Amino acid sequence: MRLSTGLLRDPQVRAWALYDFANSAFATTVMAGFFPLFFKQYWSSGVDASVSTSRLGIASAAASTLILVLAPLLGALADAGSYRKCFLGLFALLGVVATASLYFIAQGQWLWALIGLVLGLIGFSGANIFYDSLLPSITKTEHFDSVSAIGFSLGYLGGGLLFAVDVLLLLRPHWFGITDAATAVRLAFLSVAIWWLVFSLPLLRQVRETGNRQAIGLPGAGKLAWQRLRGTFSELRKLKAVTTFLIAYWLYIDAVDTIVRMAIDYGLSIGLQSNGLILALLITQFVSFPAALVFGVLGKRIGPKAGILIGLSVYVAASAWAAFIQHSWEFYALAAAIGLVQGGVQSLSRSLFARLVPADRPAEYFGFYNMLGKFAAIFGPLLIAVTASLTTNPRIAMSSIVLLLLAGMLLLWRVNTEQGARQALMSAADSRV
Repeated sequence: MRLSTGLLRDPQVRAWALYDFANSAFATTVMAGFFPLFFKQYWSSGVDASVSTSRLGIASAAASTLILVLAPLLGALADAGSYRKCFLGLFALLGVVATASLYFIAQGQWLWALIGLVLGLIGFSGANIFYDSLLPSITKTEHFDSVSAIGFSLGYLGGGLLFAVDVLLLLRPHWFGITDAATAVRLAFLSVAIWWLVFSLPLLRQVRETGNRQAIGLPGAGKLAWQRLRGTFSELRKLKAVTTFLIAYWLYIDAVDTIVRMAIDYGLSIGLQSNGLILALLITQFVSFPAALVFGVLGKRIGPKAGILIGLSVYVAASAWAAFIQHSWEFYALAAAIGLVQGGVQSLSRSLFARLVPADRPAEYFGFYNMLGKFAAIFGPLLIAVTASLTTNPRIAMSSIVLLLLAGMLLLWRVNTEQGARQALMSAADSRV
């Protein structure tokens, strides 16, 4: 913990980590919390629960598909001209505007609500490509685990703090001079947009990118990006550790993202009360805040791969149990269990991948990393949507998550991290020749 405190004294680390503090409000309040609840009860009022679940799953998959197509090219383009901060700012602004637009969408306008969600998800996911790729610019390799954990930890803190305020706004609207819960939720979406914008500014002002911006300009960088991207596809065949890790990550992050995005909808579908589900999400946030820091220390001591495998084992047990829960207290217990490992799995995955990629092309490789993360998120929500439509039983859909986790763990076990780090160094050296 002393190491984390010392690293936070670095203004670049602090500014970089604050972006996680900023955009996690979208992940918590919009993606995981209020949007699924509000979509089902307000924008899709009077519609069968299985239909609204299918619509939500399809919209999430559509956003992920767009990021899937764009991510590798965007990463290569950002590296070619050192445009990482520029693209991060543009995508973050798209997410901020899309989130603010949810305030203005009236009851029953489910299609407009889904358009707002899709644009918000594109902004959120696109900005994360460049945010993740800035990690090698702000700290040394030996600090990747700790700094990555600081980011996720502050993310859970920031997302949890604003979400707690917004939950209070929902449960006690009269304290704020608001007459109804619907207005409170709409104001919550607006608060996320403001929060995201304000806490993004330190990164945009203080973080310095490594590498020199080439004088070829954006069009020339685009042409160079295509050339480098083709080369990277060829190079991936040689970087066995990177390829194996990306496939493993694709499988297990599918399960993790699906649980985050669909947990509230799942709880509503099996008859749990909405207020209790919101409380469970708050539990996850505040347990994840210190737990992510602990995983940063754990990753430094036993290695990030071992730390990820421990976290995924907890996910397997929790996902299996989720298919059989009957009471709210069980949902709370599951929320606490997920909170213990969620930030750790995410932060150690990011820091492990940063070790495996050539240091001169981080955004390009993180484009693939985020591409597969979003490609995975296509199938998770679609699996829930299709299974819900075919069986009308969300518990069956939940059981499939365990298979994805186990497959991802098996492949991750096979990743040779030391060999991968050596290959990354050799690749970076060859590209400079």
